[in-house]
Amino acid sequence: MKTPETPADEFLSKQRLLVISPHADDESFGCAGTMARIKDLGGEVYVICCSVGTLKHYDGKEELVDGSTREKEFEEVMKYLKVDDFEYLYRDAESHLRLDMIPRRDLISKFEREARLALDKLQPTMLAIPVSSYNQDHEAVFRAAFTAARPGIPKDKPVQPLVIGYNNTSLFWSLEHEKIHMNFYVDISDYLEQKLHALSLHKSQMRDPIHHSSVQNVEYTARLRGSEISVAAAEGFMLFRQIL
Repeated sequence: MKTPETPADEFLSKQRLLVISPHADDESFGCAGTMARIKDLGGEVYVICCSVGTLKHYDGKEELVDGSTREKEFEEVMKYLKVDDFEYLYRDAESHLRLDMIPRRDLISKFEREARLALDKLQPTMLAIPVSSYNQDHEAVFRAAFTAARPGIPKDKPVQPLVIGYNNTSLFWSLEHEKIHMNFYVDISDYLEQKLHALSLHKSQMRDPIHHSSVQNVEYTARLRGSEISVAAAEGFMLFRQIL
């Protein structure tokens, strides 16, 4: 465990981070570097993977990626990043890529109370959720998680002091009002290689270098985010709430 050296290190070392990931790999695209840094500093990290299942990529090939393959890859990533715990919400083909068909009230209940790592049970100090996009599962998870994290009277409903939205490599293809406007950054200069390796473990999901969902593009993006705050690499987030 790394000894905190800066106020930022000190802050992150005390966090209990919950990442809500629509699918296996979104957590790595969005915040694997932040997860690695928090764990290295002695903080806690948990992940809810909402949906995993068999699918056929829209890439001109006829090969199916089996759900068990996705699970194996995800669990290798969780082990590599040394997360404290993780869980799946849905593991059936009928729910996978159809989270928008689940009543929002049911998803909210999962995130608030029913899941093993639900907000009421885990009481995270830091919550990372996917930013809304054209992906129907991401949209459904964002709306439900954002609602589940609504403020309330602390004695009646735990409030997460820090709520952030994480990036996805496909967000460049969004309507202007849906684009992520980054105003919260985490320096991952020392953790970029861990982020890239975590992504590479999602082997079935990685694309050719020219594709936005490639390890190479994620490295370019992390270095671009870093240049925006004058560090070697960073992850950018949209800050929804911070209570000090």
